[in-house]
Amino acid sequence: MNQLPIIQKASGEEQPFDPEKLKHSLQRSGANSQIIEEVTKDITQWVQPGTSTKQIYTRAFRLLRKRRRGMAARYSLKKAIMELGPSGYPFEQFVGHIFKCKGFDVQVGQTVNGQCVTHEVDVIASNHENQHLVECKYHNSQGKFSSVQVPLYIRSRVNDIIETRKAQPEYKDFTFHGWVVTNTRFTSDAMAYGKCSGLNLMSWDYPENDSLKVLTEKYRAFPITALTQLTKAHKQFLLKKGVVLCGELKQKTELLYTLQLSEKKIARVMDEVRDLCDDQ
Repeated sequence: MNQLPIIQKASGEEQPFDPEKLKHSLQRSGANSQIIEEVTKDITQWVQPGTSTKQIYTRAFRLLRKRRRGMAARYSLKKAIMELGPSGYPFEQFVGHIFKCKGFDVQVGQTVNGQCVTHEVDVIASNHENQHLVECKYHNSQGKFSSVQVPLYIRSRVNDIIETRKAQPEYKDFTFHGWVVTNTRFTSDAMAYGKCSGLNLMSWDYPENDSLKVLTEKYRAFPITALTQLTKAHKQFLLKKGVVLCGELKQKTELLYTLQLSEKKIARVMDEVRDLCDDQ
């Protein structure tokens, strides 16, 4: 058996190329078994020592796009979330939508009083007995990890807010929960501290069954940056107009006309939106 080539991750770490890992990511995109085998065979024959995971992603994305754009959009989800910049505000709106899908009333970008100082809270998600105070950590590079200093800092901020709210009549009998949500990953120390201190952490792939990746796919909360029919400039225009999710274009289709797209192009965009957002 030929030895698998050593490839390079975005963090600089090296690891053997894993065809099974590639197959799993293709499966998540909605590709059928035939397409999965075809794409995996192509990349396995093409990959060589020193190839980066970014290069592998780019080739797989192009192969999927030739077959079905909706599959390519799902496959590019991680990259699409990273394109919710350059400011972190669209990412905060994106995270807020995830909590809405969980059944909470959501406020984004609020300034609240703590016992010692005031705090800006990215997302506040509430129901009749729980309130989640969420800090969003957006990164535009896959190699960036959130270290233990992040949850240490957020734990103290959340505690300051909770001490004040516990004394307020409108929050009588409420249970408060602190969160840090990032689109990349946490270090092992950060995850250990979060678990020990009772601070909830969510990253691209953590926790395993309730991660950003899993919840985005579960709720079909695909960002507009995943759309393969629009240019980067088109996507930035829509983000500035407050459109973060593909599903929002169903109610705001008129914005596509301001991009001076043809009727045929708009129809293709909306076909892709439905492919991503509607139940299959």
